[in-house]
Amino acid sequence: MPIKDSAPAASSAASFSQSQSQSQSQSQSQSQSMAEPESLFASSSTMLAESFPGNAPVGNKSAEKKVMSASSRVSIVTFYKFVTLEDYVDLKQPLLDFCRQQKVKGTVLLAKEGMNATIAGPETGVGKVLAYLRHDPRLADLEHKISFAGDYPFYRMKVKLKREIVTMGIPDIRPAVQTGAYVPAQQWNALIQDDQVLLVDTRNDYEVDLGTFSGAVAFPMKSFRAFPAYKDAIINLMHQQGKSKLAMFCTGGIRCEKSTAFMQAYVDQVYHLQGGILKYLEEIPQQQSLWQGDCFVFDNRVTVNKQLEQGSYQQCFACRHPITAEDMAGPDYQRGICCPYCCKHISSKTLARVTERQKQMDLARQRKMQHLGMPLSEAKKISHKNKHTHKKKDHVKKYRTSSRSSHHLPDSGMQEILV
Repeated sequence: MPIKDSAPAASSAASFSQSQSQSQSQSQSQSQSMAEPESLFASSSTMLAESFPGNAPVGNKSAEKKVMSASSRVSIVTFYKFVTLEDYVDLKQPLLDFCRQQKVKGTVLLAKEGMNATIAGPETGVGKVLAYLRHDPRLADLEHKISFAGDYPFYRMKVKLKREIVTMGIPDIRPAVQTGAYVPAQQWNALIQDDQVLLVDTRNDYEVDLGTFSGAVAFPMKSFRAFPAYKDAIINLMHQQGKSKLAMFCTGGIRCEKSTAFMQAYVDQVYHLQGGILKYLEEIPQQQSLWQGDCFVFDNRVTVNKQLEQGSYQQCFACRHPITAEDMAGPDYQRGICCPYCCKHISSKTLARVTERQKQMDLARQRKMQHLGMPLSEAKKISHKNKHTHKKKDHVKKYRTSSRSSHHLPDSGMQEILV
């Protein structure tokens, strides 16, 4: 029966103990190969190329579907680790400075319980950041998931200090000490097709709406903090369906570290997808994949598909819900202000804020100025034009200055000013 007995879940996961050991060995081997930042992603890049021929990882326009060269593409890496970092406050500024030096953008969360991050930048730059982190013995076995884009999915680099690196609100949970049994992507299909397994999606409802594994159970959660409230519902479902095993998954694996640690107090055999959906999509060929739909990601790409290419969804600024072209064509959509998912219940305070923001963005466009809320591709074009214009103005200014004072200078002096 699913009710917790005296034996811990990890010990009951004998069928995956050997694969878990192999996975850890691969992780250590991977960490050792990270000594040379320039070749950090060689194996991942090769694997992606073999699994998805003609991989063109981002963009909704046909021109952006062309295969990107390694020098032009942006590497997007997600990683986390539950490990005690007593000095996490002191780690913030040096890490922030180093990321900026490498032209890396994104967000890193630091807490006493560990680190959680998604960063993006040049392949070499991101590689150097990973090598920098792995130089700390506590992070030597740090694992990462990788995908690629044609542009940065972040506006800036941020390192934030938090109480939790993923918020569940249960202070006694210690994933660094005990969590559910890891199941590598290559063995995930076999597990979730087992008749004794109840498969639970631990993500928020708007994420589940876009895609999930066939047969997965999900709950109407708006945030991960709500998960503990569904503990009884999960146990009841296991009783009703005669299940003895519980398997859970999330985007990158971090939420399942806590959800499985929490559920181990009530269920004997608890498993979770190692590396999450992103690692599964990275490693499992399309023809073998049991994933259905897109996967929501917490950056400007909004979603990725089975090939880890940017999906076709946009995102409502007011409620952050993913929206389709059909949603945007409807009467309940106002660009930058509200969408069909929030227009009926948006607060007056939020409405005033997003309306003013959209007004400022429209003014910036009219004046050909950058605005933080603009798509990065649009902001980059404006920045390029402005730099070209300023360069032209500076050249004219120098010429006028030299012309006014030319009667005081020999010809060589004029040439010196204009160079």
